Amino acid sequence: MVKRALITGINGQDGSYLSELLLEKGYEVHGILKRNSVAENQTARLDGVFKDLNLEYADMTDMASLIRVLQLVKPHEVYNLAAQSHVRISFDQPIYTSQVVGLGALNLLEAVRLTDSKIKVYQASSSEIFGNSTDEDGYQRETTRMKPASPYGCAKVYAYNISRNYRNSYDMYISNGILFNHESPRRGTNFVTNKVVKEAVKIKYGLSDKLTLGNLDATRDWGHAKDYVRAMVMILDQDTPNDFVCATGVSHSVRELCEYTFNSLDLDYNDFVGVDKKFYRPEELVHLKGDSSKLKSIGFKAEYTFETMLDEMINHWLEFYNKWS
Repeated sequence: MVKRALITGINGQDGSYLSELLLEKGYEVHGILKRNSVAENQTARLDGVFKDLNLEYADMTDMASLIRVLQLVKPHEVYNLAAQSHVRISFDQPIYTSQVVGLGALNLLEAVRLTDSKIKVYQASSSEIFGNSTDEDGYQRETTRMKPASPYGCAKVYAYNISRNYRNSYDMYISNGILFNHESPRRGTNFVTNKVVKEAVKIKYGLSDKLTLGNLDATRDWGHAKDYVRAMVMILDQDTPNDFVCATGVSHSVRELCEYTFNSLDLDYNDFVGVDKKFYRPEELVHLKGDSSKLKSIGFKAEYTFETMLDEMINHWLEFYNKWS
């Protein structure tokens, strides 16, 4: 039997890598797109596998459209990756973020319950649910108290809890993957990792002379999106649903990110990087570092390190701008 998977947010960083992985595993892959007036750029991340995908239009805020797609596709597995995922922007668009991330998850779960409650559901949770809460050893894990520090984090807390509620109330297979920051060359360039790498390469080629950021001392646990989509599939492969933290267990500051990237290009970040308070969050999240012991116990092992992840991103932008130099 060929498994059918439905991915919301299929055209994002994670959705594109997950599509490729599931196709490699022999899945029939379907995806949900939100209509965009700039259609030419909407599926750019999917170019390598576009012909092998089945795409439908729907919206996380429109449960009827989700039911229509579920009835059409009849998936065995659903991966909910759709979101307004930029944390800083969630302060500017808190209502929209909550509708898509929080109520959107509820819409999907209710649509699955009404259509076929035996469908396995992966809910993309986030380390942002913890905010500045850590355990005594400085780590965040599945049992760490949730104290979100952004509208995005608050919406993810709701999505996480409503997923657990549906799992317990209706005997549905719903698992949360609490993913810490994960990056790649496909990451949006308004996110700090790819923003730093892209601008550093532009500076190297003389196409820019300054990079302005927010809090350089904020620390994050950065992994690679390819590793983390493998974790998603592994989580749904379990006999029973559960919740798992996915992280590297190592944190680095934004300053360290800049230092490594610029050093790799034979540049000194101090000569080019400035700070502007407008890039700070109204409530700063200072430190994230995850404990993936539970996920490792079912066989997960990351293939990328912080350094090899950045090397791949740097090489991507070097190749991109080399074409124009």
